Amino acid sequence: MIPVPTAETRTAVTARAGVVVNYRTGATVVLTGGALDEWLSAVRQTNAPEPVTVTSPGASWGTHETAARLEALGAPPWPWRVAALACLALTLTVRQTGRSERRFGRLARLADLGEALPPASTAHARTAVRSVRWAARAVPARVACLEESIAASLLLAAGGRGKAWRHGVAADPIRLHAWIADERGRPVEEPGHTDDYTPLNTPNPSGAEPR
Repeated sequence: MIPVPTAETRTAVTARAGVVVNYRTGATVVLTGGALDEWLSAVRQTNAPEPVTVTSPGASWGTHETAARLEALGAPPWPWRVAALACLALTLTVRQTGRSERRFGRLARLADLGEALPPASTAHARTAVRSVRWAARAVPARVACLEESIAASLLLAAGGRGKAWRHGVAADPIRLHAWIADERGRPVEEPGHTDDYTPLNTPNPSGAEPR
């Protein structure tokens, strides 16, 4: 079934298909052929965000794997570690509290708390990610890229920095990933192939809502 475009839907178009992610429910649909054409036509007539184009980096034959989280390199400062524990605990609490079909929406709103703040420098973003990875080792719960990046975004917002959370799509094969970016939009503390992902939620510099 083709979903209905809304302000919460994001669309990524690859060479062979379209990926639609609902940022309210987290529901993800892959459309091809006439269904994709129908969806794109409907998007143009609504207030849904404009589709983004995903450029394939070349055939990977499914050999790339994105780690759920990477080990921190060196211990971050204690104040960052303590704050990271609190931010990670809040992220996990929000994940588990409320209706499961609204889980992604709750987490996305949490990640966007710093949307109106100045962007994070590379140094701040790196320290935030490493601090959350340190905290994740002490938490007996699943912490994958989504939870890790949201907790790091929350940690940066607590320090007055924002516009760092990214959630995107890569092609060949189609896959999703979440990460933290610095003020230039570069992935921080991520493997090189994170550049294969095209963000679905690049922040508006002015903090304005999408059309």
